[in-house]
Amino acid sequence: MKTKVLSLGGSIVAPEFPDAQFVAEFVLTVSAFLEKNEDSRLILVVGGGGPARIYQNALRKIVPNTTSDSADWVGIMATRLNAQFVKASFAELCTDDVVTDPTAQIDFRGRILVAAGWKPGFSTDNDAVLLAQKFGADTVVNLSNIEKVFTDDPKKNPDAKPLDKITWSDFRKMVGDEWNPGKNCPFDPIASRKAQELGLKVICALGRDIKNTLAILEERDFTGTTIC
Repeated sequence: MKTKVLSLGGSIVAPEFPDAQFVAEFVLTVSAFLEKNEDSRLILVVGGGGPARIYQNALRKIVPNTTSDSADWVGIMATRLNAQFVKASFAELCTDDVVTDPTAQIDFRGRILVAAGWKPGFSTDNDAVLLAQKFGADTVVNLSNIEKVFTDDPKKNPDAKPLDKITWSDFRKMVGDEWNPGKNCPFDPIASRKAQELGLKVICALGRDIKNTLAILEERDFTGTTIC
């Protein structure tokens, strides 16, 4: 059975509130892909999105010097709510419990396994990398609210250029080595270091473009950035 891992950004599942229309379309597309490809199964690692940021910001207003661990735990709980929502949306295709520890013994019986945040110190991107390692996947597809990785933040630098491909060394120079709760970058720095160590390929693409996601799953031409 071929395993594919998708890091499903919380910003597309729940930009502020759960996006039922997007999730419904995503479920239909993924279900059709699995019906057509009986030798494939998927791992979906779901981020915290808007709910995570809303609660983290509220916490910082109450406790201005709140610790990174406290903020991370709030975000982790948001990922678990989003993940349970996604699992339930896939019904009988996802018969396993939501994974909250990628290092634990996991009995993957269904066609889809849904995972959420594990512990402070990194985002769900890192959980996706660890699950790729556990289940022998060679690629993590990172679906977020950006179409490609840019040479710089395009909101701040009008000369920033989109990239079709970038090496891990160059990418890690851009994102750094430290994780901060709620940090907004194409792929978590901690996950990036681990992915480079494992020799994993990561594809960053616009999660709301479901047709493009299907092209990636079917290994056709797609729009996005490959990090390897």
